[in-house]
Parts: sequence; C-alpha cells; structure tokens
Amino acid sequence: MNGTALEGETAIHSLDRAGTAIAYRHSPGVVPGLMFLTGFRSDMGGGKAVALERWARARGRAFTRFDYHAHGLSGGDWADGSIGRWRDDALAVLDQVAQGPQILVGSSMGGWIALLLALARPDRVAGLLGVAPAPDFTERMIRPRLRPAEIEALERDGRFIAPSAYDPAGYPITRHLLEEARAHLLLPGPIPLRCPVRLLHGQRDPDIPWRTSLELAEALQAEDVRVTLVKDGDHRLSRDADLALMLQLAGELVAA
Repeated sequence: MNGTALEGETAIHSLDRAGTAIAYRHSPGVVPGLMFLTGFRSDMGGGKAVALERWARARGRAFTRFDYHAHGLSGGDWADGSIGRWRDDALAVLDQVAQGPQILVGSSMGGWIALLLALARPDRVAGLLGVAPAPDFTERMIRPRLRPAEIEALERDGRFIAPSAYDPAGYPITRHLLEEARAHLLLPGPIPLRCPVRLLHGQRDPDIPWRTSLELAEALQAEDVRVTLVKDGDHRLSRDADLALMLQLAGELVAA
C-alpha cells in the first residue's frame, strides 16, 4: 500500500461481505464523519485519503477509509469486480463501520460510487465532495475508445488489458465490468440528491474531462452545489495546493 503513514495510524480491520474480506481503517470522533472512497485500481493508502484523515483527526472528527473488493488489502478476484459490487462494499462499510451522518469524499471512480451510495442512503449522507469525479466512465470513457483488437478480446476472452499512465502493466477491463455498469449510469440525470455537493476538477485532466463536473452539477437536484476548477490541475489533483483545496471544500461541507 502506498501513501504516507500517519503517526499512531489506526489499525487495519476487515469486515466480511459476501465471503470477501473488505479492509478498512476507522478513527472515531465527532460527526458528521468523513468517509473516503478511492478511485479505480487505487487504494486507501493514497495521498488524498491520508491527507484527509490527518485533517479529520486533527479536528477530532470521525474518519473512515477502505479498499473495495480486489483493491488494495481487500480480498476478491478482479474478474468479479463491478460498479455494483464496489457500491455494495461501500454500503457495508457505511452501515457496519461508520456511525451517524457522513460526508462522502470520492476520488475519480469513487465520485461515482459516492453518488450511488448517497442515493441508497440519503438519510446518512450530510454532504458529498467529488474530486475529479468519474460517473459513467465505463460508458463515456472506455467504450468509445475501444479499438478493434480490444473489442475482439472482450468477445473472445471476456477481458482486455488497457494501457495506463499509472501502471506500466496496464489495467484489465472485463466484459462483466462494462455490462454490469450500465445498471448504474447517472448522466444526464436528473440525480435526486438534496445534500450539499462540492466538485473539484482539473482542467488538464486527460482521463475525465472537466466538463463532466459541470454536467454533474446540472444533473443534481440539490441547490447547494459548487464546482471548483483548477486550470493547471491533472486527474490526480495530488499536489499540495490541490490537497489544500480539497480540505477547504471538505471544511465547507462540515460547516454546512
């Protein structure tokens, strides 16, 4: 697991979900707590999750981070992974670990999962922060870019390896992931969420176009929605200035 260790870092625990051990860390504290949802092929040891936990613990605020099925320290076969399964992992952590109202902070795919979680548990979600949120990325970003050889591999093998700037080995993309995701598409909306929402996106994001956040803001039925754009920001938004913006927006939601 990558990322910077925290002094007195919380222990790694796990819960059983459908026979798979889902790893998590939890710091008790005042509510609303914060719950971090990672991106596709990322894990709870990443810089944004660690920075947010450090910020929350310094303020005595509850914080939870976890790894989805087949991510990080959690168990499971990647071939079984899907948007619905990862949404259900998040639901299990929300229901069994986090207590009271939560502010969901979702990075990239985690922004999509956070939206689905908020729709499933609107009474538990006090606010939502999307960092380069990627709703519907399977349909909007992956499918349109499929090359003939990849389409053939999906039909023949049920998977192909997608090149990635973040992993020299590439990412395995399965037919199951692409097909199952169609049951969870959110755009163009409307999205019946009423909680305050903040969206943070880099305008030099090569993976998820920044206009996705504008479209998402339009689709949300909540009135308290704000989009912050970082002109020179990339998809990761992991520089010190980017992290400071994320923490500022989290603070706004806590105050709200």
